[in-house]
Amino acid sequence: MSAAASPPPPGQRMYHGHGTPAKTEGRLARLFLIGAALTFWALFLLAPLVIVFGSALSEGIEVYLAALADPETLSAIRLTLLASAIAVPVNLLFGLSVAWLISKYDFTGKSLLITLIDLPFSVSPVIVGLMFVLLFGARGWFAPLLEALDTHVIFAVPGIVLATLFITAPLIAREVLAVMQAQGDSEEEAALTMGASGWTIFRRITLPKVKWGVIYGVILCNARAMGEFGGVSVVSGHIRGETNTLPLHVEVLYNEYQFAAAFAVASLLAFLALLTLVLKQFVEWRAHKKLHALSMQDVPAPLSLPPTPGVSS
Repeated sequence: MSAAASPPPPGQRMYHGHGTPAKTEGRLARLFLIGAALTFWALFLLAPLVIVFGSALSEGIEVYLAALADPETLSAIRLTLLASAIAVPVNLLFGLSVAWLISKYDFTGKSLLITLIDLPFSVSPVIVGLMFVLLFGARGWFAPLLEALDTHVIFAVPGIVLATLFITAPLIAREVLAVMQAQGDSEEEAALTMGASGWTIFRRITLPKVKWGVIYGVILCNARAMGEFGGVSVVSGHIRGETNTLPLHVEVLYNEYQFAAAFAVASLLAFLALLTLVLKQFVEWRAHKKLHALSMQDVPAPLSLPPTPGVSS
């Protein structure tokens, strides 16, 4: 009678009909995937950053600082900050309202509303710009009203703000909605049965629970608003010193063969991307740490024996 085969060591899997463990193949697969990821990171993420900052400083720090201090560059920075300063708070209010409505209520047309929120993700930004031109342009639907009010939307700041608002609208709403749906509404229902008002429930229960989702969405919305190109390019008119944002100003400088100045301005956007990445990772780390702390609170404490009478601890 033959002896039974001993089981493979823990962490190893035996192939059928072979005595070679799969551990070697697993190690090779991991090394291959890690190498592929590092190669991709070096070629498509690190190399462009090195090229941008290297080209920006190729003609010296004086040229770099002069390009950043140029009046047209400062105007582009101000316009970019203005569009972001308007788009982020408006989208924050919109995102919180829509996420609260979808996650807490059932109503007819709920699926349609979710689809409309995702619409800017599926429409090209250039198409968005053309849509605003058809609505607010010189021959657009609202042209008579705008002419009567002596107001300009296309080739002016309002058009840039509208395009930025539309393109960045889903970012905060989607992040907050996902967090609200994951958290559930048991605490809100308990507060409601105790007589708390809707505003009190939102301010003292819901908002603290979705805080990190809100911050994450705001970071992404701000980064997209500052870096938007396609839709803003259509509605801006490329008026230098008036309707050029930072991405548009980079295009103008590059087309005029001012490569050092173009890369100097582009380095601001690259720095913004790096800052966004750092903030994103920090928010994810804090959120993970908070979830871990909450999960540890649910673990029951170990039982302890009562002290023996007459024996000091």
